[in-house]
Amino acid sequence: MKAASVTVAPGALASMELFRELPPSALDDVMKQARLRRLAKDTRIFEQGASAGRCHALIDGRVRVAQSGSGGGQVVIRIVGPGEMFGTVALFTDRKYPAEAVTLLDSIEISWSEVELLELIGRHPQIALNLVKIVGRRLKEAQERVRELATLRVEQRVARALLRLARQAGQDTAGGTKIDLPLTRKDLAELSGTTLHTASRLLTAWEREDLVVTNNQRVTIRNLSEIKRIAQDHPD
Repeated sequence: MKAASVTVAPGALASMELFRELPPSALDDVMKQARLRRLAKDTRIFEQGASAGRCHALIDGRVRVAQSGSGGGQVVIRIVGPGEMFGTVALFTDRKYPAEAVTLLDSIEISWSEVELLELIGRHPQIALNLVKIVGRRLKEAQERVRELATLRVEQRVARALLRLARQAGQDTAGGTKIDLPLTRKDLAELSGTTLHTASRLLTAWEREDLVVTNNQRVTIRNLSEIKRIAQDHPD
């Protein structure tokens, strides 16, 4: 789908993880170098294996980052929310996007070319410090996912995936904590490192027990304390 242009004030960058602690003058400089796009739902921002030429971040909406294997299987790496970077580490490794990024909702994306990013880092070293923190946090998240796969039962992993999504996109409603983004059972299976059959079986059982309810690709956690108990609520 075609991307539409959009205008955003420099102050909107202040809460983004890459630009925290930058003064207003620096944020103005960053915005002058940026490319802003309004993207419709289901827009592919980049493909797995494509040449990585830009640093991406999200101002509004949600983006699904997923990786496919040689056998055709796919795993959801993460769901990107407002203020988060994605597709940037590839600029500093093999210059190939290791996964694809597709919008889950109508979104506003902001990006910088590699040259622009390096020039901004040269003028504003705080960006480099923020980048190191971001990469470190991504590494910690990846290590945690590997540990979960190796040590936790599948119901714990599914419960923990729901809790992570609830912290990222949860809304308190009369019926419970609604995860306000499109989430298929296949997505949840991939986030949990299990099969679609197993994720569906667990969700169906939890719906019968009134722990969760699913409607129109939205999951609402009806009994948050019980889902935490199942997950054993270890901090991420």
